[in-house]
Amino acid sequence: MIAATVLGSGVVFLDGTVVNVALPAVSADLGASVRGLQWMLDGYLVTLSALLLLGGSAGDRHGRRQVFVAGLVGFSAASVLCGLAPGLGFLIVARALQGVAGALLVPASLSIISSGFDADDRGRAIGAWSGLAAIAGAAGPLVGGWLVDAASWRLIFFINVPVAAAAVAIAVRHVPESRDEDAGRLDLTGAALVSAGIALVAYGLIERSAVAGLAGAAALAAFVIVEARSDHPMLPLTLFRSWQFTGANLTTVAVYGAMGAAWFLIVLRLQVTLGYSALEAGSSLLPFTILMVTLSARIGALAQRIGARGPMTVGPLGSAAGLLLFADIGPGDHYGRAVLPAVLLFGIGMTVTVAPLTAAVLGAVERRRAGVASAVNNVAARLAGLLGIALIPAVAGIDTGAGVARSLDTGYPTALRISAAACATGAAIAWFFVRDSARVRPVTHPAQSHACADACVEAA
Repeated sequence: MIAATVLGSGVVFLDGTVVNVALPAVSADLGASVRGLQWMLDGYLVTLSALLLLGGSAGDRHGRRQVFVAGLVGFSAASVLCGLAPGLGFLIVARALQGVAGALLVPASLSIISSGFDADDRGRAIGAWSGLAAIAGAAGPLVGGWLVDAASWRLIFFINVPVAAAAVAIAVRHVPESRDEDAGRLDLTGAALVSAGIALVAYGLIERSAVAGLAGAAALAAFVIVEARSDHPMLPLTLFRSWQFTGANLTTVAVYGAMGAAWFLIVLRLQVTLGYSALEAGSSLLPFTILMVTLSARIGALAQRIGARGPMTVGPLGSAAGLLLFADIGPGDHYGRAVLPAVLLFGIGMTVTVAPLTAAVLGAVERRRAGVASAVNNVAARLAGLLGIALIPAVAGIDTGAGVARSLDTGYPTALRISAAACATGAAIAWFFVRDSARVRPVTHPAQSHACADACVEAA
């Protein structure tokens, strides 16, 4: 059971970290501008962030193994389409299909462990899942860089197929079916509205279309109205009555929005401007992932003792300082003197931020609502990354319709400074909204562990 869920979720985590290092190769092969690369990333994030909550509900209602296997099959098929893409438009659509499948797959993987182990063994099972999944995510930049340099960027999608096939075979033979007999009906209306709203807002930001942006905002407003009136809402709005819950999620949006835009541009800067190979670019950012994976649990334990407010204020400020160092990286800079200090400072800041942030979200709600609260925070992080990739380059004055090299020459430093300002804004929100006296409870719910692990491996 653990093997199936690790392989299944691991393929999503691997895909989430492997794509960035391939962006310059995709641009060169398919003639993609910065705008095209934005869509390559955001096409995936639109469907994933919009449908994650619905995917979790679908597993509870129709069977967790069934939804898990369907997600794996869909993710494999979409990955093959990505690898065979004859042009950029085809690739963007295939990436969106990957996001749909991922929204089924990711929530089901932890739900299977939660329902398949008794209370005494569940903690160890979740620990094994999160650790192995984190290794898969951490390997992404190295595996992706090696495949791009040795053969083609297309192989980063084809490697998903054998891994997913193995997960399907194990799940069908060894994972028992489970479902929640009390699960309510699926909120299809809410899912349609939020998907349309997010897609239109992303289109409006990337393509700079006010009409599309306004239409997206209208769809999202209608989504809020539908959720407020629904007996079985996909997004329970009552959660936001807690100022701490609202503040922690706003901090998530600010910090993860900054990080999404920053990683998108930094990887391009390293390869296009500094001349790094794909493998060198992936390896250069590895200290960030190592810091996140190895130290997050210790920082979480510290937050349990002293409260989340301090780490959630100091961490984003450290990340902002790291982004300011990244902003100054230019032609001729050496890794040890310019890139590594920025990676370490940004990594330390994010490490101090992530676990306390997740714990603050969970500490703001009743224990019985921990699962949906962590799911909301997970969606907020994904949605923030989408918005950061779409919005910050435009605000920085990057000509997204031009070639990658010329675009970076004009707007890269400004974009990184805007990202730093967003991180600092997240620190201010945490200071004002998170209770100074709050002590966060240990992360014991499976969905909480999922949120922490997911943040660690998907961040890079």
